[in-house]
Amino acid sequence: MIPIEDVRFREVSRPLRTPFSTSLGRKRDLRSMLVSVRLAGGASGTGEVPTSIAFKAETLSVIRRVLVEVRETIRGSSIEGYSELVDRLRIAHPSAFMTVSGLEVALFRAFLASRSIRESSYWGDRCSGLETDITIPFFTDEQRLDRWIDWTISRGFKTYKLKVSGEVEQDMAILSRLHRALEKRVPGFVLRLDGNQGFTPATFLAMIRRLEKSAMAIELFEQPLPGDDLRGYEKIRAYGSIPIILDETVLRLSDARRAVENNLCDGMNIKIAKSGLAESMKIAALARESDKRLMIGCMTETMVGLSAAVFLAAGTGYFDYIDLDGSHFLFGKPTYPDITTQGPFFTITRG
Repeated sequence: MIPIEDVRFREVSRPLRTPFSTSLGRKRDLRSMLVSVRLAGGASGTGEVPTSIAFKAETLSVIRRVLVEVRETIRGSSIEGYSELVDRLRIAHPSAFMTVSGLEVALFRAFLASRSIRESSYWGDRCSGLETDITIPFFTDEQRLDRWIDWTISRGFKTYKLKVSGEVEQDMAILSRLHRALEKRVPGFVLRLDGNQGFTPATFLAMIRRLEKSAMAIELFEQPLPGDDLRGYEKIRAYGSIPIILDETVLRLSDARRAVENNLCDGMNIKIAKSGLAESMKIAALARESDKRLMIGCMTETMVGLSAAVFLAAGTGYFDYIDLDGSHFLFGKPTYPDITTQGPFFTITRG
């Protein structure tokens, strides 16, 4: 038995290359908490707890308060039982799901370190590399929009996920501008839309009709309605042929099961930051059994948090859509042990 010796954490704040704007709000910098678990004998692991526009209640002060309490709870516990420990923490802190998820990654990595297991090999070896999309935030300022489009094109991205707001005329104008730029400069580009809960069933239908008339090809539409509008999702499933991917609606396995049983979606966006490792794998298993598509996504995170999703996605090969662009919003080249980045591509080194 190897006991947990200490849990430490520190706040990280970094400016973004461009504001991250959605229908829910705007952020100009990354603010997260890095949490490290140290074991007796010296092995350790680090995870990340981000803050999110979508989950405003889990502030840095809330994260810090929960981690202070958790530190006293888990000191001396055996790292071999970390998964059961995480289960208990989720029950004790149901609203601090990102905090527990970041701690779970730290515990998991400390466990791997105690066994001299490389994370890059743990999940398997299905893929040696991944290609992520890039987010185009919701910008009504055309100059700011054009600057970000120019930067993403210069870095070689082929797949673009545009944040839309539910204001259909405005959304279509922004989408058309993006589409024109990509038509001219990016052969074979792919377009995705993310509503971030900004639509109603009526505005979603209006948007779908406009898209059909425009003949612009859209690969998927992520989380158009509020997370709890289950009846709304039942209605819009019949509206068109664009696959609907749920994000904020699915935090836990029970949410995924409800989505499957009520046929609310074509697929789900799994984020380790919101669901953690074990729960994410359970959601993925259910989605695959139910013939639902899988996206792996992220918050605005450093490579400490993002790397956990990169390793999982590349190792398992489970995911139809890769949305792991958070670190590209930060200045500097994304770096992490056993992961090489070049534009939209992650290459994994396995030992």
